[in-house]
Amino acid sequence: MQVISLKYFDASYDEDMQRGRPSNKPRTDFGRRVYEARMTKGLSQAQVADAMNVTQASYGAWERVPVALRPEQVEKLADVLGVSVAYLFGEDSSRRNSGPRGKARRLLEELNELPRSQQNHALAVLEAFVAKKVEA
Repeated sequence: MQVISLKYFDASYDEDMQRGRPSNKPRTDFGRRVYEARMTKGLSQAQVADAMNVTQASYGAWERVPVALRPEQVEKLADVLGVSVAYLFGEDSSRRNSGPRGKARRLLEELNELPRSQQNHALAVLEAFVAKKVEA
């Protein structure tokens, strides 16, 4: 009998891929502001969860369902995300890095809506371009 190796490397899967299935729950207003601030800062849910000393699943719920956070958690979350507490609660529409949305930001927001495989292709091109620019 011949042994067949089931071990192989598939480059389409890597550690930066989204884990789990996408939620079908709409974000709350608070969750939308938290999500937008996290994406602006370029952080993953796991990174924010680590900084907040909670599990990724707990943090993920903060972006999706109504939650009751302690005041110190809200302050720390605002600090980690680089926004004001007032912004998180919708009382202040300005963020610390407020300003007009540039073309690059709009494109990155649209890129975020694409399927993960298409995002990876676009990001690979962008990373190669930036790396080449740094070398120059």
